[in-house]
Amino acid sequence: MDTLPKYKLLLLGLLIDALGIVTSSWVFPGIGDFTDFVWAPVSAYLMTRMYKGTAGKVAGVVTFVEELVPFVDIVPSFTLMWLYTFVIKDTKVETFIEKQSSNNES
Repeated sequence: MDTLPKYKLLLLGLLIDALGIVTSSWVFPGIGDFTDFVWAPVSAYLMTRMYKGTAGKVAGVVTFVEELVPFVDIVPSFTLMWLYTFVIKDTKVETFIEKQSSNNES
């Protein structure tokens, strides 16, 4: 999945986020809580397949926890990860954050 062009990756992420909302306790109270236990490991696995490296692993863990915690499963994790990967990480924001981190360490 890591060879998908970035906008196809965004579209896939939006679809997975929509599926996560449909399986949530917001849409199906009671039943949604059970489906979260099934959906959490599936979404975590998909996140690690779509985004490689440390960022993908961290996002997979965050997605897993986010799907299990009640009332938080509406957060669009895949879309946020896409924004991090292709917007935030590729901008001067990352450079600014790195400079601030190095200044705090010294």
